[in-house]
Amino acid sequence: MFIVNNYLLAIIFCFITMLCWGSWGNTQKLAGKTWRYELFYWDYVIGILLFSLLSAFTLGSIGSEGRSFIPDLAQAEWGNIGSAFLGGVIFNAANILLSAAIAIAGLSVAFPVGIGLALVLGVIINYIGQSTGNPALLFGGVALVTAAIILNALAYNKMAKQTKTVSSKGIILSLLAGVLMSFFYRFVAASMDLENFVSPAVGKMTPYTAMFIFACGVFVSNFIFNTIVMKKPFEGTPVSYKAYFKGGFNIHWVGILGGLIWGLGNAFSLIAAGKAGAAISYGLGQGATLVSAFWGVIIWKEFKDAPQGTNGYLYAMFALFIAGLGLIIAAGM
Repeated sequence: MFIVNNYLLAIIFCFITMLCWGSWGNTQKLAGKTWRYELFYWDYVIGILLFSLLSAFTLGSIGSEGRSFIPDLAQAEWGNIGSAFLGGVIFNAANILLSAAIAIAGLSVAFPVGIGLALVLGVIINYIGQSTGNPALLFGGVALVTAAIILNALAYNKMAKQTKTVSSKGIILSLLAGVLMSFFYRFVAASMDLENFVSPAVGKMTPYTAMFIFACGVFVSNFIFNTIVMKKPFEGTPVSYKAYFKGGFNIHWVGILGGLIWGLGNAFSLIAAGKAGAAISYGLGQGATLVSAFWGVIIWKEFKDAPQGTNGYLYAMFALFIAGLGLIIAAGM
């Protein structure tokens, strides 16, 4: 299988993860013009599952190092399979809440608040699980990201007071999504031998196998979580499965593309974790908050009606995110 053997390449992979995790939400915004997010989400989950299979039978099955996908899956212990599967279930619950927050509050709010919180809590959780990196730099970076989240919330609140069109529901859903999202990576990482991808311990899984099991957890749990949300939506009227099958190829493809983009980011994050460590790999990946905020503010103009002075909060937010991510990178050098 393909293995990352140096820290610089691991960091490059983490930046690709950041771009992917911060950009998939654009597909929801595109589909959202004519398509409910609950329906979009089915295609998104299918995209994640498809990419996990694609990566498993390509990068996960080539080369002379490590175990290839099928032999690795066959020897995996049930406890590790269950851990990765549970990671998928937790992620799916969190991501459905995040998708609802995007639909209600937009990318420039849902991601910085929800995924920013997930970054802060997730780095702590993953560092406890595997203490890799300089803690002073790592948690210094986390502190700056926390300050950036607070500034984003202040900017959102400033706009909400003037426009009186934005509900606090978006913030609440983002916070709930962030708390849940902070836990999923630890369960997936625990199913792998992060110390040795070349000759992983018996019973542990490679990143490619862990990603496939994770994707199965996302897919299976979606029949429960998304069905509930379809019948009891956070906003609007209930939506049926019949509506999903009325969608054309183009609208379904947008959702699948969103899942493929997120899946690519997830694969690169797990691959990089062997060299960078789970806390740094996860933390940089969740720098997606910076990317998504850029899309929301610059491209989708989600703060165009905000009162004077709001831009100052947003510029400071971007600066703090960049500085925080810089410290997280330095923590592993």
